[in-house]
Order: sequence, then structure tokens, then C-alpha cells
Amino acid sequence: MHSKSFDNPDRQQSGGTRSVKVMIAGGFGTGKTTLVRSVSDITPLTTEAALTQASAGVDNLIGVADKAETTVSLDFGKIGINDELVLYLFGTPGQERFWFLWNGLFKGALGAVVLVDTRRLASSFRAIEEMERQDVPFVIALNVFPDSKNHPVEEIRDALDISPHTPVVECDARDRASSRDVLIALIRHLKERTAVAEERSAVALESR
Repeated sequence: MHSKSFDNPDRQQSGGTRSVKVMIAGGFGTGKTTLVRSVSDITPLTTEAALTQASAGVDNLIGVADKAETTVSLDFGKIGINDELVLYLFGTPGQERFWFLWNGLFKGALGAVVLVDTRRLASSFRAIEEMERQDVPFVIALNVFPDSKNHPVEEIRDALDISPHTPVVECDARDRASSRDVLIALIRHLKERTAVAEERSAVALESR
């Protein structure tokens, strides 16, 4: 999808560029750093460190035994969706020992992408719980790995116990176009939520 084909999500500010903070969250090894790297218009800032033997008893490597590095603080990238909208991407660390950093990272975020590895659904439960706790709108991005099984979306939705209104999309975090489509899905979701909220507000005012 070409960026020019995506309509402006904030018509009131169509004369300038709007910047939006977006979180890229998910479990350990779900592809957060890969997505930021693939889609960013700039050379992304990453804080990856080598996995060492000392972390063997701390980090859960089940399903990601070949992973050699891990994010210890955040990943940062930027992408222009169109001439009027720029997304600043903040990738969260996935391991439990770095979750204390999340509260600061979420400050000012308008929405989030939660990456999910369908081979290890439980690894992203905490990220979803955090989105719901902090009331951050999000979409689920199913990162398709070579040995991932093809599950119906509704099965995934039930397993993750998410709202029927939360978008679930498939992606390849290594592919720029695929990752960009996920971000566009998020912006559309934010627009729809805003429209619903405005409609409810209008109805409430009329009923007074």
C-alpha cells in the first residue's frame, strides 16, 4: 500500500505534520527489534546485548534457542506514513527482568503493536495485559515464522482473550511493506476508536 493512498488520520491538523508515539511490544523473541529495523526511515537506535550463559537461568529461551542478542532498554525508529503523519516507534524489552522500564516507555504513547509468535502465545500475555491496564489501544500482529502453524484468527483471538474489536493481522517483521501495513492498521484502529468516542459524546450531549 503506497503512503499516498492512506487518508490523513487527523483532519484538523492537515496543514502540518503530526507526530505520534507508538509502542512495539510483545514477548521475548517475537520480532520487535526486527520490525523496527525493517520499517524505520532512519538508522534505528537499538540497545541489544549478547545473551550470555549468565542469563540462561533467567531468560526463557524455549522456542528461541538460536537467539544471540536481546534488547535491554529500548529500540527507537521513525517512519513517515504520509506527508502529514510521522510515527516514532519505541520497542520494549521482552524479558521479565526489564519490564520495570515499561511504565516510562508508555508515557505519551497513542497506540501500540503487540507482536505475537503463534508458536509461543503465552510469551505475549504480559504485553497484552499491560496495554489493557494502561488503556493503550493496540493491534495484534502475528509474526509468521518459517515453522509457524496456520491457525484461524478467531482461535488466536480466543487464546489471547482479547476484545473482538482489537484488530489481528499477520505480518513478516523482516519485510518493510508488511511491517508498514501493521502500522497503518493501527492508525486506522485509532481513527475508528476516536470516531466512536466522538459519536458517543455527541449522543450524550443530545440526551441532556
